[in-house]
Parts: sequence; structure tokens; C-alpha cells
Amino acid sequence: MRSCVGSIERRLQAMLLTAAATIALSAHADNPVPVAAFFSQPEIGEVRLSPSGKYLALTVPTKEGRLALAVVDTELSKPPVVVASDRRIDIRWFEWVNDDWLVYDLIDLQRGGGDQNFGAGLFSVRRDGSGARVLIHSGADTTQMTALSWTHGLLSVPRNGGTEVIVGEYHRDNLREVINVTPKRVDVTNGRVTSAVLGYPNFTTGWVFDRDGDARVAVAQHDGVTEFFWHPKGQGDWRSLMRARYLEVPWGPVAVDVADTLYVTRRSADSTSVLTRFDFKTGAPEAEPIASAPGFDFRGEPLMWSGKVVGVRLWTDAETSIWFDPHRKALQELADKRFPGRVNQIDCGECVGDAVVLVHSYSDRAPGDFWIYREKTGEWATVGSVRSAIDPRRMGTLDLHRIKARDGEDLPVWVTMPQQKATGPLPAVVLVHGGPWLRGTDWQWDANAQFLASRGYVVIQPEFRGSRGFGFDHFRKGWKNWGTTMQDDVADAARWAASKGIVDPKRICIAGGSYGGYATLMGAIRYPDLYRCGIAYVAVTDPRLMFANSWQNDSNREMREFSTPLLVGDPVKDAELLKAAAPVERAGEIRIPILMAFGRDDRRVPIEHGTQMRAAMRATGHEPEWIVYEGEGHGWLKTENQVDFWDRVETFLAKQLH
Repeated sequence: MRSCVGSIERRLQAMLLTAAATIALSAHADNPVPVAAFFSQPEIGEVRLSPSGKYLALTVPTKEGRLALAVVDTELSKPPVVVASDRRIDIRWFEWVNDDWLVYDLIDLQRGGGDQNFGAGLFSVRRDGSGARVLIHSGADTTQMTALSWTHGLLSVPRNGGTEVIVGEYHRDNLREVINVTPKRVDVTNGRVTSAVLGYPNFTTGWVFDRDGDARVAVAQHDGVTEFFWHPKGQGDWRSLMRARYLEVPWGPVAVDVADTLYVTRRSADSTSVLTRFDFKTGAPEAEPIASAPGFDFRGEPLMWSGKVVGVRLWTDAETSIWFDPHRKALQELADKRFPGRVNQIDCGECVGDAVVLVHSYSDRAPGDFWIYREKTGEWATVGSVRSAIDPRRMGTLDLHRIKARDGEDLPVWVTMPQQKATGPLPAVVLVHGGPWLRGTDWQWDANAQFLASRGYVVIQPEFRGSRGFGFDHFRKGWKNWGTTMQDDVADAARWAASKGIVDPKRICIAGGSYGGYATLMGAIRYPDLYRCGIAYVAVTDPRLMFANSWQNDSNREMREFSTPLLVGDPVKDAELLKAAAPVERAGEIRIPILMAFGRDDRRVPIEHGTQMRAAMRATGHEPEWIVYEGEGHGWLKTENQVDFWDRVETFLAKQLH
């Protein structure tokens, strides 16, 4: 087997930003790896194979530092073509509609997240760069008012080889909250708009479409109730399949195939979710699962081609693909043999005959590389690396541990160990995920954790109760437990690591953003002898502010009136619980050094959380280190702010833990 490694990469080289090479050189020349290597924009954002496997589309940096959309022939018969680029804006996301057309949207990566003064829009272009058209105007260009307004957004790209995409018009009430989403068909070649569905149920804000773009499942939510409706292919009225209180929904729709099979996830006997089919005769999901991952909720999707399920992608600790199609299964085995010890995500389009295969290969230590494999010749060609400045040999190793909390409950804990030869226990950072009602991480390269590990810290990431992904029971046990058992789980994870001799119990810092920032402050309050310092960014400091209805708060009515009272606490019935769970009420109990950072324009956790907490701590004579990033929202979008923040974190940790 001969290799042509580098052939595509050489053709793309002229298009890649030269700064990436500078970062790469400094990363190897200096010790440690520069902050910018972790937090600069990736050299390749996304790579997608066209349906036939003949073309690649990918986002690449331009000389102006913007992300452009380029297309290259996988046969290498022509040089790459930049099909969409603008000095003022970046390509955020794109997808093939068919082998000739792509759609994409926009973002301004040189502005903060709270300073995006236009919508993402939606645009179409031929793979040769011709025929560019505005489908949904972003507001950045007011000359394109013939396109659909910014109140629309993309819902689905049908997989039938046609020229239409499905967009939704978002209808809002007088409080600017979405109450209905109306699907429409838009032809990407001429912008023609037609109706996609008629007579759908009220309060429908979620949809499941089939390969032809036909709406098959409508998800309606109102007054804390969720209802699923089914529409037979091309006929009949909408039929209710399930109605339940929001957090008591027993199953959820996932996809519909060409045989009209509805795939759903349902709760199993051990409280984890599994993938199965819906039985229309019984009106319930089938008992026999198609895919399950013991100890984990099913998170993934049926892998379809031409509307037929050819495999399943799911996550346990790591992503895995299970193929029912023998050809794809053989190609997966080939990729796994070529890149052992990694997750290798394959795409071969039609995957017939001598396939052209796109392989995205990554691991806990490697941000990712893209390769092309040509089945006919057995040749491998590299498309490029996501972050060439990152040397996997210098990154930490990530493992998932299952430990017991103090009350015997199962507690999953991720641990990233630095790549160094130091002996004895190491200083540690307990990095608490946000949400909190989500899964914290997966077995993959994570910039935050790997940056901290590169500085010599063990990184402990607990999946405390309330986290998703480990069964409904684990999720349910976090309800109304902010600052109590959820906080105890975080402390138990730190103490477990210390008991194993992994970390120095006298050199542990707690850190996190959003809910993780909240947990940082409550950790300092409840466990002052466990943590030496705390880093809280975009942190919730008063859960009672989550019920505020104002232009500053992006939560909707369903969250404020139904889900948040159940998950966190009712503002009236649980007033004392919420007061006790508010760090701003207990600022006088904080004795350790705290670093706090906020985005000026954050609408998820408005800066009021930060200013009130800072004032409360100042009144006790224990003012925190304080950072505000102008124009940023819930997290930092601008590279310069990312680098500045983590530079400050590095300095703060070095001062407190060494």
C-alpha cells in the first residue's frame, strides 16, 4: 500500500493562516505550550464530504484572520476553491444540500458573544462559488431585504438529493418569547419559499423531519406540559402520541426512516435511556432496545443513508459507531486499525463500490485530524489538523472513574493527569461543569482541562447528581439540591482523588463557569478547609435572579414558571431554600482567594450576579479579583479574551497553589 500523505494538505497550505505555524513553532520551542495554542480559533473548523464522496467542503482561515468556506475535489483534479469569504465576517456552520449546493451561516469571531449585532442568517452557494444567494438575511446587509427575515432559522437539510432546505419562522408573543415555529421550504437555487406543513398543533416549537423534509413529529410545549404529535406520510391529521409534564416525559422522538419507523429513546429498568422503535399498535415504545450503553443514557443518533438506518452512533465514555452495513463496518475497522486508541468517525457518502472515506480521528490527547482514504487504491491523504500547535505527546490523559459518594450513590468522575514525571501528589483543579442539567464532558480533547494539565495540575471533573447522561435517577437526585448534595458530590470527588494519592490535599482549587461558577462559590462557603482558592466565571450568585423577567435574562416563561421551580426551587414555596442556596447571602463565609470574571452583555447570567457578589464580598473585607469583558456574553468568544482570561487563571493558580 503506497501513501500519498500530504497531497491535499499541500494544496490547502496556501489558504491556511501563517500564524498557526508560528504558534506551532513556539509550542515546541517554549515550555509550557503557549496559551494561544489552546484557545485560538482552530486551523480547520469543520470538514464535510459531499453525498457522492467526490468533494470536500471545509472552513479555513484567511489572511485577514476570518474563517472562509472552501471546496476541494477529493480526486485532486483541481486546486481548492474558496466559495464563501468576507473580510468582515466568519463562516460559522455549513452543510451540503446535494453535490452541487451548500448552505452556511455567519458569526463575527472578532466581536464578543454579547456584541453580535446581527443574526446568523442563511446563505447558499454552488460548490464552484457561483450562484451565491441570501436565503435568510442576517441584518448585517440591509440591501438583501427580499430574503426571509431574521425571525427565521434553519431546521433541517433533507437527504433526498433535492434543492430545498427546511427553515422555521419563529412566532413570538408580546414578551418576545417563541410560542410557535412554522416550517417552510426554501429552494437554495432561487430562494423560492413554499409551505412545508399545514394545520400543525398549537405551541409547536420542535420538529422531526424525514429524508424528504416532510414534518413527521411535532413537539408542543405549553404550561409545563409536553406533547408529541405524529403525522402519517402525506395523509391524515396530526395524532397525539404522548402527553406528560415536562420533566416526566417517558420517551422522546429521534428520527423517522423511509419505512415510516419512528425511532425514540425511552427509559429502561435501570433508569438509563435506550434507543428503540415506537409501536403504533400499542401506542408505546418497543421493549427491545436497538442500542443501549449500560450505565449511560443513550446519546447519539441512528446513522441513515437514503432514509435507511445503516448504523448507530452513541456515546459511552467515548463516541462509538456501530454499523449494520457490512461495507461501512469494514471501513470502520480499517480506520480503527490505522489510528488505534482513537475515536475514528467515518463518512463515505453513498459508500458504494470503491468508496472515498472521510475520517475524523481524535482522542483525549489529540484535538483531531482529518484524513481521506481511497478504497480503490488503498491511499491515505491528510486533509489537515484541527490544531497543529498541539503535540498529543505533551497532553494529559483522561479517564472516567466510577466512585461512591458519601451516601453510597454512584458518582462518575473524570480525571485528567498531566504528562510529567513529577513524583508524589500533584496540585489539582476541581473543574465543575455548567448547566448543570447536562453531561459535563466526553473522552475527547478539552481545551480548558488540557490547558490546566499542561501547567502541571490534575484536573478533576465530577458528574455530580443532577448531571445528565448517567440515568434519570442520577439526574433526579439533583433536583432542589443546589449547594447541598450536588455540592457534596464535588467535594467527595476531590477527597477521593486525595485519598488515592493522586493529588495533594493541601493544594486544591475549585473552578467553573455558570453553574460551575456557582459551585465554586458554594464550595468556598461549605468546604473552606478543602479548597485553597476558587475561580468563578459567569457564575450564578443568586438563584432567585433566575426567575426575573427582563430584557437582560434570556430564560423563557416555560423555564421560569415550570422547569426552574421544580429543578432549583419555587420562588415562593422554597424561598428559604433558595436564600440558603445563594452565595450572595453567604459572602461573609468565604475566606479563600476568589477570582471572578463576567461578560458585560451576558443574558444567561446577567452581570448583576457578579456586581452584587463583588459588593457583598467587599463589604466583608474580602474582595475578589475581578474581571469584566466588554461585549462578551455567557463565555468568551473573542480569542484575545480567551487568552487573557486563561493567562490570568494561570497566574492566579501559580500564586495560590505553589
